[in-house]
Amino acid sequence: MDRLQAMEVFVAVVEAGSFTAAAERFGITAVMVGKHVRALEEHLGSSLLTRTTRRQSLTEAGRRYYESCRTLLHDIAEAEAGVEALQNAPRGLLRISAPVTFGTQRLGPAIGEYLTQNPDVSVELVLDDRVVDIVQEGFDAAIRIGAMEDSTLVARPLRPYRMVICGTPAYLQKHGTPKRPADLAKHECLSFSRGGRLSGWRLKEADTGPLAWRFRCNNGQALRMAALSGLGLVVQPEALLQADIDAGLLQPVLDEFLPPPRPVHLIYMRDRQATPKLKRFVAFVLERFA
Repeated sequence: MDRLQAMEVFVAVVEAGSFTAAAERFGITAVMVGKHVRALEEHLGSSLLTRTTRRQSLTEAGRRYYESCRTLLHDIAEAEAGVEALQNAPRGLLRISAPVTFGTQRLGPAIGEYLTQNPDVSVELVLDDRVVDIVQEGFDAAIRIGAMEDSTLVARPLRPYRMVICGTPAYLQKHGTPKRPADLAKHECLSFSRGGRLSGWRLKEADTGPLAWRFRCNNGQALRMAALSGLGLVVQPEALLQADIDAGLLQPVLDEFLPPPRPVHLIYMRDRQATPKLKRFVAFVLERFA
C-alpha cells in the first residue's frame, strides 16, 4: 500500500473526526480507510487510534505520528505548489469554505464560470456557518462574514452582507405593516434558532427581545419558504431574499431600523506560495463580489 497515501488518509481521519468523513473526502469506502490506517499501524508496530461505537481518539503514538505526518504532507504540498507556480495554467484541487447562505446564493452559482475559465482546476466548496481554520482543515481560501480579528491571513474585502425583514404582501395586508420595532410584538416572527437557543432581532437602536413565534428553524432556506407561504415576517440575508423581493413575492419592512451591513472578506494564507489556481480564484471573486 502507498505509504504516503496512507499518511494522507490517516491525517484526514484525525481532522475529519471519523473514517466515514475521511472516506467522503477521498472518494473511497470507510473500509478502505480502515485498511490504510491498519497498514500504518502494522508498519509502525504501534496502535494509532482507539475507537468505540461513539468516538475515536489518538493514542500517544498516534498523536506524535499525526503531527509528523501533517508537517511532512505540508512540506510536500509546498514543494508541489512551488513547481506548479512555475507553470502558467492553473491546475489541481482548490478547497474553499463559505457560509451556507453566501455559498448557496452567491458563490456556488458563480463557481461554474470559474471552472469554465480554468478547465484544469477542480473545486471543492464546503458550506459551513462556523469559522473554519483554513490551515488546520486544509482550505486554500474561505469567505468570512463579520469583523476580522488580527490575523496572519490576507483579508480582501467584499460587498457587505445586508439583512432584510420581509413578509408577503398578503400577510402584510392582513396583519398590517410594522412601522417601528415595537410593532413586531403584534406579528408572527419566523425565528432562527441555533443550538436550541432563540434570540430577538437586533435592530438599530432597539433590541426586540424574545418575539412571538409559531415556527423556528436553524436553516434560512426553510424560514424563507415559511415566509413565502404567508406564515409571518422573516429576517434573513438580502442574498437569500433578493430574488423574491424583485419578483414581488416578498415586501421589505423596517429598512430604516436595520443594523449596518456586516463586513465580508475573502481570506487566504499570507505566507503561502500563491499558485495560479488561487491567484485566479482571488481575482475572480474580487471581480464578482468586491
